[in-house]
Amino acid sequence: MRYTDEKTVRSGYRELTLRLIQKGIQITAMESATAGQFASLITDTEGSSQIMKGSFVTYSNEAKVMQGVPEETIREYGVYSRETALGMAQACRKAYDADIGIGVTGTMGNVDPANSDSIPGQVYFAIARREGCDSFFRELEPCKSRLEYKMCVCGLILEELNKIVEEK
Repeated sequence: MRYTDEKTVRSGYRELTLRLIQKGIQITAMESATAGQFASLITDTEGSSQIMKGSFVTYSNEAKVMQGVPEETIREYGVYSRETALGMAQACRKAYDADIGIGVTGTMGNVDPANSDSIPGQVYFAIARREGCDSFFRELEPCKSRLEYKMCVCGLILEELNKIVEEK
């Protein structure tokens, strides 16, 4: 399913956030490609402060390392990789002692000249829980705007998070 419709994504996050509040599940994120859009969608719902302690926007490699992603992970696998997404998810979950941590990295529309592993449309995200981690890779269809790319990626994360929250 392609989640680019902003209204649909926002509605899905409202429902998710209400379930997280109801179940007392704390969540955090370390975002690069989505630049804080995930945290924004969670915190758009009244009462979200009960479950969102904080999050990180780590647009640069240095910021990811400063927040706990091992530098050797980025050096060995590249910033746009499953391993880096996992490192991001684990680091933010640990930093905030949250039940769930989200890590998201990837290249939206343009090549990142600072990183040779940048391939437009390739996104990696990970979901870290106290019990373990899962990582995901998606290739995005071209989008019309930066916001549409962010909504699409957040929609993909929403799809996977809904599965996890239903299990809890």
